[in-house]
Amino acid sequence: MCGIAGIIQFVPHNRDSAMAQITNMADTMAHRGPDEQGVYVDDHAALGHKRLRIIDLSTGQQPMASQDQTLHIVFNGEVYNFQEIKKELVRKNYRFSTTSDTEVVLNAYIEWKEACVKKFNGMFAFAIWDSRKKTLFAARDRVGKKPFYYFWDGKRFAFASELKAILAAGLSQKKIDPKALDCYFSFGYIPVPYSIYDDISKLPSAHTLTLTSDGLNLKKYWHLDFGSTRDLTMDQASDRLTELLYDAVKLRLISDVPLGAFLSGGIDSSLVVSFMAKISSQPVATHTIGFDETGFNELPAAGMVADFLKTDHHQFIVNPDASQTLEKIAAFFDEPFADSSALPTWHVCRMAGKNVTVALSGDGGDEGFGGYTFRYLPHQMESRLRLVLPAVLRTPLFSLIGALYPAGPGLPRFLRLKTIFENLAVSDAQAFYNDLIWLRQKIRQNLYAKGFMDALKGFTPAETVMPVYQKSSGTDPVSRSQHTDIQCYMTDDVLVKVDRMSMAHSLEVRNPLLDYRILEFAAALPLHLKVKNGSGKRLLRHLAAKHLPPQIIDLPKQGFAIPAAHWLRKDLNTFAHDHIFNSEVVLSCMNPAQLHTLWSRHQQGRADHSVLLWGLMMLGLWEKQFHKGPLQ
Repeated sequence: MCGIAGIIQFVPHNRDSAMAQITNMADTMAHRGPDEQGVYVDDHAALGHKRLRIIDLSTGQQPMASQDQTLHIVFNGEVYNFQEIKKELVRKNYRFSTTSDTEVVLNAYIEWKEACVKKFNGMFAFAIWDSRKKTLFAARDRVGKKPFYYFWDGKRFAFASELKAILAAGLSQKKIDPKALDCYFSFGYIPVPYSIYDDISKLPSAHTLTLTSDGLNLKKYWHLDFGSTRDLTMDQASDRLTELLYDAVKLRLISDVPLGAFLSGGIDSSLVVSFMAKISSQPVATHTIGFDETGFNELPAAGMVADFLKTDHHQFIVNPDASQTLEKIAAFFDEPFADSSALPTWHVCRMAGKNVTVALSGDGGDEGFGGYTFRYLPHQMESRLRLVLPAVLRTPLFSLIGALYPAGPGLPRFLRLKTIFENLAVSDAQAFYNDLIWLRQKIRQNLYAKGFMDALKGFTPAETVMPVYQKSSGTDPVSRSQHTDIQCYMTDDVLVKVDRMSMAHSLEVRNPLLDYRILEFAAALPLHLKVKNGSGKRLLRHLAAKHLPPQIIDLPKQGFAIPAAHWLRKDLNTFAHDHIFNSEVVLSCMNPAQLHTLWSRHQQGRADHSVLLWGLMMLGLWEKQFHKGPLQ
């Protein structure tokens, strides 16, 4: 893994100034690449690179130049099939002076131009500057594992792996984007293409970017097809997935540095470790974390899997006195990020980083194979009911019932139907969006300050999610939900969390279940092999039964969860209160009376507002480190 940065302008710049600027940008990302630093500067471009050496430890320095010195590349990530592509290029008479995948990417671009990205199986963000044609070509991997921020004001273009590096260039006006904040309050993360600042954007996953003197052009190069279903039996699908997963894991074991895995105790990471154990000649180094609180401890399950697979197992108990760690976490995200599982991810990355430089994880199993049944199954049921009743009857009927039905966590679980009634009044896409957000429309209107609502000018976060759902090639509500989760939640939350927390500890994380071939295979599975009779990830469970202890196959999903509601009432009470109610950004967006009511109800145990309160606390922490003053 690495950190990349660059500045391009078509009017010649001062080389000394550009050198200082690009050096400052690269220095902010020292954690991403502690092993080496390189820069390239000409009259129009400055490129910077911080390297974490994984493959080709002695050569492969960047920025790397083509043989004729007209192209220069900065590359972050890994192309796992680079040896296969290299053989093809050698047959075309290309010569190589390193054993790195970076040189393969550069020569692949020379040979196939922008179509080169379709050949790459990996995680990457890179930029190639053509000093002769005065063009920049950049790309991001299919699911957005590696980040790419950019600034463009029509005259100057800057890019980097992290937002703080662009801020170090001194180009941004640092004006908070109210749309980004609205999305953050609804999802807990800021989705593509937004960033917290209105003049900095994110390149979407599976996109290329071309910059010329005529302007900027973005193009999507990969679409995940959920519309072409294969007619497979469970055994046929299991055999094919075994082949794909074996190859995906094998490719991700290529490394010149120590390698291990995360082990949460769930079937996804456990399956990955089981395939690693089959391929590796040495015991796999596995890492997991847990908590003392009842119901938030996967150490026993992870230990059971580790014993079964005979791994070199390491475990760590997280201390709820998390305030100092949370401040560090906020610093590495650069913009507000509210997923509380970032805390255990920080700890497992810190622990793994002491033993290995590369770790494999099980991320992607839920999104690819239908694991989020707590959302998918109700959504499927609601969709079937919508087909029974015409909208002209359904909308007014369930709108009225939903408005009148009590909302009470005190009700028995089987009577908590208000959300379902409200969802039945709207479309599938709107209902899916409703199930994602923290703040439904009525709560949002009551909680937001008038000035903040006015600044949004009618925008709602639905504009970032519903079009993805509506344009999905999925033929059923579960497939459309999966498609949307992969493009939105997984890319902008899960993978952001893993990238920032692993890079904070100079650790590279690889995700076999996100191999694009496995995602394409999973997308084409018939629905009954993913979700049926209240069970999700049916194919993964079937496969896991052949490779793992039977006791873990049907364990409830937990992952790296934390007891956030309890911590906010006890150990983090004062810390959270201070960062929420002393935040000028929070108080400029929220109605103070409503916010105090939410806080009080949570502290009294009358409601669980931990998701929103955690998000507001993290916003306050971000503001303390990056932004002074209220929303502009």
